[in-house]
Amino acid sequence: MRLSAFRNGKHVFNVVDRGPVDGEIVVLLHGFPQTSTSWATVVSELHREGFRTLTPDQRGYSPRARPRGRWAYRNSALVEDVVALLTEVGRPVHLVGHDWGAAVAWSLAAARPDLVRTLTTVSVPHPGAFLRSMLTSNQAARSWYMFVFQIPVLPELILRRSARLTSAVFSRAGMTPSQTAVSRREVIDTEALTGALNWYRGMPFASPPACAGRSAYRPSTSGATRTPP
Repeated sequence: MRLSAFRNGKHVFNVVDRGPVDGEIVVLLHGFPQTSTSWATVVSELHREGFRTLTPDQRGYSPRARPRGRWAYRNSALVEDVVALLTEVGRPVHLVGHDWGAAVAWSLAAARPDLVRTLTTVSVPHPGAFLRSMLTSNQAARSWYMFVFQIPVLPELILRRSARLTSAVFSRAGMTPSQTAVSRREVIDTEALTGALNWYRGMPFASPPACAGRSAYRPSTSGATRTPP
């Protein structure tokens, strides 16, 4: 059976399930400001190698999983969402994360190693290494946008109204014009933007164990919606 959605408590998340049904499962977690569609090229390669892929739209991005407030986007809540998906899968998976997805993947692997067969992270190092770099290098200056995103409302206005500035910032981050256009269509110009920014706004609520890569995970009710293959 294919998964089309899964549940964590009252929140329902969209997930794209493709590739050979009997293949080893790879779960890919997107970052900011992208959705599950950002993995399109990668999953095609994985399918050719015989893997089955699950690409969820995470908290704030899925239309039925957009809680209000910063607290709802703390690290442990983000990890719980993915644990709900992996629990539904019923066996360890190959876990891949990019950007914010990598941060969640690191914490999940530390909290629930029984659910992770292999771990691959892109762009974001281990949380402990990242914190050390903030104190011992110029990483804090390079992460200036994280502090700007803490401001309510203003970042949304800037991202939506300053297309040229947004394109320039995303270009420096390595995104192509076509990728930027997709992000604008799927995230920036939609109701998903505030939820996406709340990932940054929830950073102050990360507990020390979560920052060190050991998430304060607590189980919650989970389930899934299935569709035929």
